[in-house]
Amino acid sequence: MNTTTINDIPTPAFVVYEDRLRRNLSLIDSVKRRAGVDIIMAFKANALWRTFPIIAEYCRNSTASSLNELRLGREFLGGEVHSYCPAYTTQTIDEYIAGSSHITFNSVSQYERFASKLREYNSDSGRHVSPGLRVNPKCSVIETDIYNPALPGSRFGVDADHLGERLPEGIEGLHFHALCESSSHDLEKVLGAFEQQFGKYLPQVKWVNMGGGHLMTREGYDVDHLVKILTEFRGRYPWLKVILEPGSAFTWRTGDLLTSVVDVVENDGVSTAIIDASFACHMPDTLEMPYKPLITESLGQDAVEGMPTYRLGGNSCLSGDFMGDWSFPTPLKIDDRLTLEDMNHYTTVKTTMFNGIQHPSIWLVRADGTAEELRRYSYEDYKSRMS
Repeated sequence: MNTTTINDIPTPAFVVYEDRLRRNLSLIDSVKRRAGVDIIMAFKANALWRTFPIIAEYCRNSTASSLNELRLGREFLGGEVHSYCPAYTTQTIDEYIAGSSHITFNSVSQYERFASKLREYNSDSGRHVSPGLRVNPKCSVIETDIYNPALPGSRFGVDADHLGERLPEGIEGLHFHALCESSSHDLEKVLGAFEQQFGKYLPQVKWVNMGGGHLMTREGYDVDHLVKILTEFRGRYPWLKVILEPGSAFTWRTGDLLTSVVDVVENDGVSTAIIDASFACHMPDTLEMPYKPLITESLGQDAVEGMPTYRLGGNSCLSGDFMGDWSFPTPLKIDDRLTLEDMNHYTTVKTTMFNGIQHPSIWLVRADGTAEELRRYSYEDYKSRMS
């Protein structure tokens, strides 16, 4: 029987590694047990449901910010679904309530608009959906504005000065989210602001959701400090259930994008290696944040004087679809394979089919080294998205 390995995978392709995924999941599960909290998966960072059977061995609860994410969580993880949406509508609220275990409202007006519907469901359905309110501790620890929910004028959450002495009747939890790929020390700072502004409301609720952005699987993250912060918080408020919903931490450095060089062009002293993938279409965060990905075959993230150095160009017609520069041990040539690292979290969920260029296939490399194709895209996928 022929066995497919990573070297046999045609490019372009997103590749997820089972052993790396299990490493992250084991660490997250350890933090959950040590700190006595619930850590649930956020699909906004990764929704590759064909890898969910692995994730479900460690975590079955999830958070959803859309009806599609809600359905995905119920169908493939099967545990609790904690929903949060900036604005529910009369067209969506019934399905959110029916599919959620917890539902967080972004404003008091949103809660008041749908509170009677929620109470009616809880009374008639034989199950209880726990309502919460998102609050804004107005503590900014994120440098990139596009990912900062605590900017002045933010549309996310209720300010403390907009609440009275008591929370709206029926609210059972508070939710804050002010981190993005942040450290435990960032959490400590935000948590201090949260307690200072909203601590008087904690005796009125049953749970606190500390949102996402806890990048506990990143090398150098102080996991012991995180456990200490969470344990001490629970000691101060022993009646509260504490929930974290990281996105990136689950799939951080668990996947790569395999590409091939399809041409090398030189203009004005700049050598550009054109690849069979696209920064704009397949790695949009590299341009949005921006950040420069590591390339396994290169000499490092910075160009090295005197070595063959190239800008990488995506294979779309967008002028800005390029990044650089990287240096390599030898000159690049057509058909050379390049591995752009850490392209699973916040990558596969953000891809587009702009220009109709070939969408990367998706592969899972099992712990034993065998490779399994999870999805191959075709013209029909492109056509069906357009109308």
